[in-house]
Amino acid sequence: MFRLILWLISAVIAITFIRSVIGVLARGFSLLVNPQQSPQRGPTSANVPLTGELKRDPVCGTFVSTNTSVKHGAGADAVHFCSAACRDKFLASGAARRS
Repeated sequence: MFRLILWLISAVIAITFIRSVIGVLARGFSLLVNPQQSPQRGPTSANVPLTGELKRDPVCGTFVSTNTSVKHGAGADAVHFCSAACRDKFLASGAARRS
């Protein structure tokens, strides 16, 4: 019984080690194939503001910061969108004229 438990533990450790080595080799190979690819993950722009009032996009329903949103209109009547595509859909639907 003890041998079986020891064998299972060593198998788990060996599999974990092999997966780690394969992952490192795969990342290294992908950098050789595509050297422009950045190994960093996450947002690449460090100047995106993390604060601001959140407004709801009327097209897709996502919440977007007023600092980074695509706006239509001015002042208090401004409508905030997550992207130019959502703004264009909103304008094409005629909802801008009804509100």
